[in-house]
Amino acid sequence: MLFRILTVLLCVLTTALAAASEPFRPEPGKFPPLDKAHSYRGELVFVDHVNRRGSLRVEGIGVFRRNDPHPFAMLPYGMVRYHGAPADLRDIPLGTVLHVRAYLPPDPEISAVPVLPVNNKEKDANHSRGIGIAPAENHVLLLEDEPSHCQREGLVWKLREVEIKGREGTIIASREPKLGKDSKTDGETLTFDAATRVWRGRECLRIEHLIAEGVWPTRGRKALDGQAVQLGITWKPTPGGVFTQFHISDIWLDDAAMQNATIHQTETHKAFIRSRWLPGWIDAVEYGQFGRATVTATLFGGMDPSLYADFKKDVPALMNGVENTLKHTEGGTAGPTQMAARGKLLDVTQVPGDIPLGSSGIRIRFETDLITEGLRPARVVRVRPADWPDVHVPREEYLNGGSSNLDERFPTPAIFPKY
Repeated sequence: MLFRILTVLLCVLTTALAAASEPFRPEPGKFPPLDKAHSYRGELVFVDHVNRRGSLRVEGIGVFRRNDPHPFAMLPYGMVRYHGAPADLRDIPLGTVLHVRAYLPPDPEISAVPVLPVNNKEKDANHSRGIGIAPAENHVLLLEDEPSHCQREGLVWKLREVEIKGREGTIIASREPKLGKDSKTDGETLTFDAATRVWRGRECLRIEHLIAEGVWPTRGRKALDGQAVQLGITWKPTPGGVFTQFHISDIWLDDAAMQNATIHQTETHKAFIRSRWLPGWIDAVEYGQFGRATVTATLFGGMDPSLYADFKKDVPALMNGVENTLKHTEGGTAGPTQMAARGKLLDVTQVPGDIPLGSSGIRIRFETDLITEGLRPARVVRVRPADWPDVHVPREEYLNGGSSNLDERFPTPAIFPKY
């Protein structure tokens, strides 16, 4: 009997693990579960920020530098985090190593990046590259840099040893739970150089400052006794034939320094969203007479709470249809404000229960006396309170020829002027 119970439990566990590892394709109008996402990390090597896509050199088991850039696209509700704060792709420097949670394309026919065989992450890329460097799961729910990932997971980097040679060197460190006991593992060797920034409180230091203070040695090795820090991780070509070794761009020595960086990035993103409007999607539309309608929509997640706080009952607001890349589709050269549906917020409510990643859990009911074509159930929209800045977005951030025009959705070299 015990053997039979153990066998059943093993089968259930095997089935659960297999289901968790199977490629998952999100359904339109539903936020996908985080535990169905495929996780990987890589170096940001290309960004097309206006179309919310780019390329990563994905870390595998082979020679990192040989891995081809792998395209990715942000889901409409996909979130970017940088320095522990909300961000846009334009905020992240090339070379930054990012953690990814991604799925198969929801609709392969309109994917902004190549659609790959669903088992592509299991294929061997050969030429010392190995498997896993080109997953078909290239539509991203969560894209975050190292400190954002560590803060969300409750982790820190604990510094074991530093070795300095001239104006550069290596650090042996391990990523561990912030409140746990020190790990007994050997740790990971990371490089640094004279360009590495060291943050302490509100100070920005150089490696030379730590040497002058006697914290680090002038040359040679010194034990660092598990000092807890946050690290910014990038990649640079490494001499000596090392297959995979990452580089430290920033070291935050204390919580005050990290909080300062988070506040700076938060303010950058708040200003960006107020000028581009907050995204969401439409749950339902109740049509009235002569163009009047009431729209129920869910706001996407990942924004600073102060932005959501501006959405209140009876506040005048504007709503505009956007593409899945979050480009405005209504307005063109006239600007989104001129062509948007205008009205007021009838209700702003918090959805009960667990809120999936990608959703804010905030649902609004918006009444307008002239609904526009882009405001339809399951469509993505942008919405703003009327007292947010009334600005025209730059040419590359709106569609002038309509969403059916592929060259407008994803520009070709024809966008460049004829000289």
